[in-house]
Amino acid sequence: MVKLRLRDNESVQEAVRRFRKLCDYSGIKKELRRREYFEKPSEARRRERRRAKNRARMNQMMNQ
Repeated sequence: MVKLRLRDNESVQEAVRRFRKLCDYSGIKKELRRREYFEKPSEARRRERRRAKNRARMNQMMNQ
Protein backbone atom coordinates (compact mmCIF):
# COMPACT_ATOMS: atom_id res chain seq x y z
CA MET A 1 0.00 0.00 0.00
CA VAL A 2 1.33 3.39 -0.97
CA LYS A 3 0.87 6.25 1.46
CA LEU A 4 1.58 9.85 0.63
CA ARG A 5 1.57 12.82 2.97
CA LEU A 6 1.52 16.30 1.57
CA ARG A 7 4.55 18.36 2.43
CA ASP A 8 4.36 21.97 3.51
CA ASN A 9 3.81 24.29 0.54
CA GLU A 10 3.66 21.37 -1.91
CA SER A 11 1.48 21.80 -4.97
CA VAL A 12 -1.01 19.18 -6.06
CA GLN A 13 0.96 18.54 -9.25
CA GLU A 14 4.11 17.77 -7.27
CA ALA A 15 2.19 15.46 -4.95
CA VAL A 16 0.67 13.59 -7.89
CA ARG A 17 4.12 13.24 -9.46
CA ARG A 18 5.50 11.83 -6.20
CA PHE A 19 2.52 9.46 -5.92
CA ARG A 20 3.12 8.11 -9.43
CA LYS A 21 6.79 7.52 -8.67
CA LEU A 22 5.90 5.70 -5.46
CA CYS A 23 3.46 3.49 -7.38
CA ASP A 24 6.12 2.70 -9.99
CA TYR A 25 8.74 1.85 -7.38
CA SER A 26 6.36 -0.35 -5.37
CA GLY A 27 5.43 -2.38 -8.46
CA ILE A 28 1.68 -1.78 -8.27
CA LYS A 29 1.28 -1.18 -12.01
CA LYS A 30 3.27 -4.29 -12.86
CA GLU A 31 1.17 -6.37 -10.47
CA LEU A 32 -2.08 -5.01 -11.95
CA ARG A 33 -0.99 -5.87 -15.47
CA ARG A 34 0.01 -9.36 -14.33
CA ARG A 35 -3.37 -9.97 -12.67
CA GLU A 36 -5.42 -8.47 -15.49
CA TYR A 37 -6.01 -11.91 -17.01
CA PHE A 38 -5.92 -15.36 -15.46
CA GLU A 39 -2.73 -17.26 -16.13
CA LYS A 40 -2.74 -21.02 -15.86
CA PRO A 41 -0.15 -22.42 -13.43
CA SER A 42 1.52 -24.33 -16.27
CA GLU A 43 1.88 -21.09 -18.25
CA ALA A 44 3.37 -19.35 -15.23
CA ARG A 45 5.93 -22.15 -14.79
CA ARG A 46 6.77 -22.01 -18.50
CA ARG A 47 7.24 -18.24 -18.34
CA GLU A 48 9.51 -18.53 -15.29
CA ARG A 49 11.60 -21.25 -16.97
CA ARG A 50 11.98 -19.05 -20.04
CA ARG A 51 13.06 -16.10 -17.90
CA ALA A 52 15.59 -18.27 -16.05
CA LYS A 53 16.96 -19.59 -19.33
CA ASN A 54 17.38 -16.08 -20.74
CA ARG A 55 18.97 -14.89 -17.49
CA ALA A 56 21.46 -17.79 -17.58
CA ARG A 57 22.28 -17.06 -21.22
CA MET A 58 22.89 -13.38 -20.46
CA ASN A 59 25.08 -14.22 -17.44
CA GLN A 60 27.09 -16.62 -19.57
CA MET A 61 27.59 -14.00 -22.28
CA MET A 62 28.66 -11.37 -19.72
CA ASN A 63 31.19 -13.66 -18.05
CA GLN A 64 33.03 -14.57 -21.25
